[in-house]
Amino acid sequence: MPRPIRPALAALLCAGLVACAPTTAPGPTSGSPSASPAPTPSETLLTTERDADSAVGELAAQFPADLVPVPPGAQVLVSSAEPVDDATLRISLNVRTDQDAAGLLDAVRGPLVAAGFSESAPPQPEAGLAAQTTFSRTEGAELLVVGILDRDGTRTMTLGGTVARPAP
Repeated sequence: MPRPIRPALAALLCAGLVACAPTTAPGPTSGSPSASPAPTPSETLLTTERDADSAVGELAAQFPADLVPVPPGAQVLVSSAEPVDDATLRISLNVRTDQDAAGLLDAVRGPLVAAGFSESAPPQPEAGLAAQTTFSRTEGAELLVVGILDRDGTRTMTLGGTVARPAP
């Protein structure tokens, strides 16, 4: 049985040539290295204009504070009240407080239930939340969702949804 010597020798010869072939490294560059210029932004990410529908550290101009008052002792982080149409507002409120989750939820619940909202709380809040509930009125046309996060002895409450615009 003849051996395939020629193909084996050819493969060995090719491997040897590749291993012995000289490589060229890039030559040294003259002068000091120069930094590429920093890219310039093509658009401004933050504007200096204030959004009339939102506010930081206070209630937005059209926020329905009679319906959703800021709980006593709570610090407003951000709020908004955006007109959806002539009769509806999309609102959000984020507050921080040392008040316990149950007391914070009670402070929101009282005025909403008094205004005709009904509450529907899940059997258990979503993972990570200390409390969670939903309030609705007018067959679901008005809907508010409340979530309370409890971290390191401080509660952060987020409330958001759609409500009827208060009469002027």
